[in-house]
Amino acid sequence: MRFEVWAPRARLVEIEIDGKRHALEEADGHWSAEVDAPHGTPYGYVLDGEGPFPDPRSSWQPDGVHGLSRVYDHELFPWTDEPRRPYSLDGVVYELHIGTFTEEGTFDGAIERLGHLVDLGVTFVELMPVAAFPGRNGWGYDGVHPGAVHEPYGGPDGLKRFVNACHALGLGVLLDVVYNHLGPDGNHLGRYGPYFTDAHGRTPWGSAVNLDQAGSDEVRGLFLANAASWLRDFHFDGLRLDAVHAYHDTRAQPFLEELGALDGVIIAESDLNDPRLVASREAGGLGLDGVWSDDLHHALHALLTGERHGYYADFGTVGAVAKALESVYVHDGAYSAFRGRSHGRPVDPRIPPERFVVSLQNHDQIGNRPLGDRLPRDLLLLGSPLTLLAPYTPLIFQGEEWGASTPFAYFTEHTDPELGRAVTEGRRREHGHVADVPDPQDPATHAASILDWDEAGVGVLTWHRTLIALRGTAGLEPPRVTYDERARWLVMDRGPLRVAVNFDAEEAVLPGGGVLRLASSGEVELDGEELRLPGMSSAVIVTG
Repeated sequence: MRFEVWAPRARLVEIEIDGKRHALEEADGHWSAEVDAPHGTPYGYVLDGEGPFPDPRSSWQPDGVHGLSRVYDHELFPWTDEPRRPYSLDGVVYELHIGTFTEEGTFDGAIERLGHLVDLGVTFVELMPVAAFPGRNGWGYDGVHPGAVHEPYGGPDGLKRFVNACHALGLGVLLDVVYNHLGPDGNHLGRYGPYFTDAHGRTPWGSAVNLDQAGSDEVRGLFLANAASWLRDFHFDGLRLDAVHAYHDTRAQPFLEELGALDGVIIAESDLNDPRLVASREAGGLGLDGVWSDDLHHALHALLTGERHGYYADFGTVGAVAKALESVYVHDGAYSAFRGRSHGRPVDPRIPPERFVVSLQNHDQIGNRPLGDRLPRDLLLLGSPLTLLAPYTPLIFQGEEWGASTPFAYFTEHTDPELGRAVTEGRRREHGHVADVPDPQDPATHAASILDWDEAGVGVLTWHRTLIALRGTAGLEPPRVTYDERARWLVMDRGPLRVAVNFDAEEAVLPGGGVLRLASSGEVELDGEELRLPGMSSAVIVTG
C-alpha cells in the first residue's frame, strides 16, 4: 500500500507499523513509501523522531482521536444502492444528531427509525457532523479528523450501513461538514504543516484554517479530497458546509467555488444574507445548490415568543414575517440595529426559491439557547404551516414533528480536564443571566437530550405529515402575502393553498372560501367566504 503525507517542515518522516518504523522519501514537502499493510492495520507518522501521530487523511480512528490510524479499504463494503438516484434540493430536510436520535446513539440505532421518516414524507436526512471528535458524546463541531467517522457512532462501516439503508427507502442523505475550524483536543494537523493561520486574526475557535496563505494549495487539497470522499466513498448525496462566513479566503478562485463544483448537493450555512452564494456562476455567483437562510426563523421566533435579545432585536413584527416569505431576506440591504449597519443584499427573483433552506427550529437555534429548550407545541402549530408551505426548502429538526418535550442542550465530553472546565465556565459566562445552565460536560446533559420515542405517536405528528403532503399541491407558485400589523394576522396564498395565522390573543375574521384542510383549534370556523380564527391559531385552506 502507498502511504503519503504532506509535512513540509519535517526533516525526516517515518511511518510506524507494528512497532517498526519505515522511512519515507520526500519530494516538495510530500513524503511517501510503499509498505505492506492490509485493511485494519494500525499506523502512524513519526515526525523528526516525535510520534507516532494519526494520519491527517485518516478514514478510521477506532482508538479515538489520539490513537493510531487504521488502514481502511473502501472497496470492501457491499453497497446495494447502485445505480444511485440523483437528488436535487427540492423537498423537505430532516436534521438529526446520531448521538441523541435514539437511545443507542449509533448509526444502526438510527436505521431502525428510518421508517418513521419515510412516513413523515421527508426527502433528505441531514446528519450533524460525524467526523471523529474527543470523547463519546458531543455535537461534532469540534471534530479533529475530517475524514474519520466517529467510532462510538459505529465507525465508517456503520455510517455506510446507514446511508445504504436510507437509499433503500428512497431517502437522500446530507452530511454537515466543518471546514472553518477544527477542535483543540486531538488536533495534530499543525504538527504536519501550515494548516492554520492568524493572518486574518483569530476566530472564535482559534486560528483560522489556512485557505489563502503560503501552503494553502495543500490545505485546500486536503478538504476538497475530504468532501469528495464523503460523496464518492460514503455515497452521500450532498454536504452542508458549516459557517462559511468564517472562511478567510482572499484568493481569486474561492474555496467555496471549488466545493460547489463537486458532484453533489452543496449547501452553505451563512449569516451574510448574500444571494451570490447560490447565484449561478454565469451570473457572477458561486453556484452553490443551497444556503441556510435564518431570517424567516428569526422573524417567526421573535413574533411567536416575544424574545428581543441579540439578533432578535431586528425582528418581532408581522411585517418582518411577510417580507421573509416574499423576499427571502428581511435584511436585504436594510439597516440592522443589532449590527449597527445595513446588512444583506436583495435576492434576484430568477434564483429558484428552493435554494434557500428555512426552518422553524434547528440544532443551532435550540441548542445555543441556555437550556436548549424547544418551541412549545401550540407555537409549532402557528409557525410550521408557514415554513413548510413556503416556496423555500424547509428543514425540520429531530423530534419537532411530534413536538418533542426533550431539550437539545449543548453537551461535550472533552477528555482534557482543563479544556472541559474551560467549556463549562465559558457556557456559564455566556448565559450567566440564566440560572441552572446545564453543564456541557455533565453526562446528564447529553442524556436529557436523547429523544423520547414514546412521544412520537402523540402531539402534532399528523399535523406535520399533512403539511408535508400538501407541499406538492402548491406547485411553483410564488407566495402572495397580506397582513395586518395592528391586528397581528397574516395570510399567505400560494397556488391552491391559503395559510392563515392569527398571532394575536383576540379573534380574527379573515377571507375564507374553499375547503378547510387543517386547523390548529377546534374553534376555527370556515363559513363560506369568512374564516374565523380564535386567538393564537392557524388554518390551511384549499381554495382551488
